[in-house]
Amino acid sequence: MDYPITQPASLIPTPVQQKQMERKYGMFLHFGINTFNDTEWSDGTLPASSYTPSGIHAEQWVKTAYDAGMNQVILICKHHDGFCLWDTKYTDYCVTHSPNPTDVVAEVSKACQKYGVKLGLYYSLWDRHEACYQDTRAYIDYMKHQLTELLDGRYGPIVELWLDGGWDKPNQEWGTAELYDLVKRLQPDCAFGVNNTLGEVTDQGMPLDRYLPENCVGGEPMRYFPSDFRLRDPFFPRPGIDADPKIYTFEGQEYYLPFEATICVRNMNNWFWDPNYTKDPTVTPAFIAEKYRQLIEQQNVLIVNCAPNPEGKLEEYDRQTIFEAARMLGIARGEAVLE
Repeated sequence: MDYPITQPASLIPTPVQQKQMERKYGMFLHFGINTFNDTEWSDGTLPASSYTPSGIHAEQWVKTAYDAGMNQVILICKHHDGFCLWDTKYTDYCVTHSPNPTDVVAEVSKACQKYGVKLGLYYSLWDRHEACYQDTRAYIDYMKHQLTELLDGRYGPIVELWLDGGWDKPNQEWGTAELYDLVKRLQPDCAFGVNNTLGEVTDQGMPLDRYLPENCVGGEPMRYFPSDFRLRDPFFPRPGIDADPKIYTFEGQEYYLPFEATICVRNMNNWFWDPNYTKDPTVTPAFIAEKYRQLIEQQNVLIVNCAPNPEGKLEEYDRQTIFEAARMLGIARGEAVLE
C-alpha cells in the first residue's frame, strides 16, 4: 500500500526544516494583477486585460536578492484574486490570456538558477475567481492540478510552498493532508507552510491573539496540519535566544516548527506596488538588521517583501534599503558591496 506522506512527530528539526533554517534570509515578491489596479486584495473580477507589465525584469529581482545577502526568493504565483502568473491550463485567469503572456514563474526560476538563489512559491488557498471554489472536492482537485504544474520539475527545485487565505473556509475543506502528500511526492525537499499555522483546528477566520508568535509559550495546537514551519505575518517572536518555543502539538503528538517572519520593506504594510508606494517610507536598514539578527539567533527565518512596479522592476530605494542592511550585517554581495 502506498501510504500518504505526512509530517513526522519530532522534537528536533527534520532535514527539510534544517535546510530552511540554513537559508536564513530571503525576499518576498508580490506582483500580479493587483499591481496594475491600485489594490492589495482584489475580488477576482478584474479583467486579465488589466495586467499590463511593460516588462518582467526577473533577473533584476533575483540579482537584487542575491546582492543583498539573501538566499531565496518567494514569488506570489496566485494571490486571493485567483490570477495566475504562470502558463496554467486549468484557468483562463492567468498571464497567458493577458497583454503580457510571459510566464513569470519560469523567468524567476531561470534567474534563480543563474545566481544560485533558491526558489519558493506562494499560493493562495482562497480563490475569489475560480468557479468551482465552493465545491470542496472539485476545488481540492483544482489546487492539486495547479500545484502539480508548479512542482513537477518544469520550474526546477522548489524549496518552499507558502499557503495563505485559509481563514475563508473551515479547515477541513482545504484537504491540507492531500496537498502535503502531493508536494512531498513531487518535491521531497520542499518546506510546506500554511499562514496562521497555530490555533484550534475547529476555528474559522483569523486566529486569536493568544497564538501570535510573541504570545506563544510552546505546546499550542496546530490549526493547519501538516505544516513544516510556522507563519503569521507580519509579526515576530519575543526577542531572546530561547524566547521562541519550537514544539507544538496536533492530536496528542509533538512537532518541531521553526518560524518564518515576513515583513514589507515599505511601511510594513505595502505588499503590492500601488501609485502611492514610493511615497511611503521604507523600514530602516537598522530595523531589518535587528530582526535578522534576532531571527537567525533563534534558528528562524526572515523574509522581506519588495514589490515590483508596473514596469516589472524593483524600486531603487527598496534596493538600496536592503543593500544597506546587508552591509550592516556583513552579508552583502556584488552590487550591494559598493557604497
